[in-house]
Amino acid sequence: MPFVPQDVLDRIAALEREVRQLRGRAQMRPALNQVLAGDVLIGEGGQLIAQTPGGQRTFIVGQTPQGDWGVGLGREGGTAALTIGDDFNSGNAQMVRMWSRDGEVIVMDDAYADAFLGRPSMPIPMQPTSGRETSSTTTTTAWTGASRLMNAVLYAAFETYTPAGVTADVSFDDGLGEIDSWVANTSNGWTFHEITKPVRQGFMDHCNYRLKHSVRSGTGTIRTNCLGVYTRNSFTPSEAP
Repeated sequence: MPFVPQDVLDRIAALEREVRQLRGRAQMRPALNQVLAGDVLIGEGGQLIAQTPGGQRTFIVGQTPQGDWGVGLGREGGTAALTIGDDFNSGNAQMVRMWSRDGEVIVMDDAYADAFLGRPSMPIPMQPTSGRETSSTTTTTAWTGASRLMNAVLYAAFETYTPAGVTADVSFDDGLGEIDSWVANTSNGWTFHEITKPVRQGFMDHCNYRLKHSVRSGTGTIRTNCLGVYTRNSFTPSEAP
């Protein structure tokens, strides 16, 4: 029998013990349900998904099938609840949206105007003045209102009554100047006018609104009604301020 140094035999025995330990550990399946320190990174595609036993997704984060990166919170019944560039619904990338239980967006930012709220639309309360009815040829304020601006598009609707033979000038301004002006000249009747334009101030700026009118020609009393004023989200890129 050849001479083998004792330390070599000891090393072989130690290696055999380590191999047995590694084999045993390889068969162990510890529960991987905790991250006790450090980050979990999803950085090159893919998603982290939580779903019910029935397959309804209640939480998603990562890159969607559409290629957008986002977060989605869903309800147990399968409808979306809160999404940011999610894959519950295709749409404009990186929009923040809160959904009703029947699938309507009830809160969102604006798809085309990055600085503004999209939904809900914000009503602008308007109050009549004593000049709501006038026979003067001098410009008179008929309605006033004020708001802090939140949406990107202004909508307003008015109607002006002119007696037979009377023509009226009507204008609407936002504190920066005239937004729109028009002529009411329906003989012994009502002239309807509506305005849809991008806003001219920034988000949360205070805005004062005035509807003014005057008799341009003829003799008689004119009257202007405010049918409604509100701001809303932009429907197309061209409506963004």
